[in-house]
Amino acid sequence: QVQLVESGGGLVQPGGSLRLSCAASRNIFSINAMGWYRQAPGKQRELVARITNTGSTIYADSVKGRFDISRDNAKNTIYLQMNSLKAEDTAVYYCNTYPATVLGARWGQGTQVTVSS
Repeated sequence: QVQLVESGGGLVQPGGSLRLSCAASRNIFSINAMGWYRQAPGKQRELVARITNTGSTIYADSVKGRFDISRDNAKNTIYLQMNSLKAEDTAVYYCNTYPATVLGARWGQGTQVTVSS
């Protein structure tokens, strides 16, 4: 099992930036890929970025060039740097394994990101 805690969300103006963090209870990054997901009201949860066990990164088309996923293995932490934010980025952001919920990783509470002027 692994516990995941997201943080760093908040209210930001269009064009602004936020850095989200996801702290894991143990180091699983060497054996499994990790991802950032988001869910907007009335929509399905979607994968926006992932990082493999070897450090390769893959992004959804909607965030390419604006978001960057990274990790700090020593801190058991995954980050999502979000730049040039748009109103369409408003959602609750979650971290989890990729594929989701393997290794006993459960969905947490997520962190709210609101992009509005």
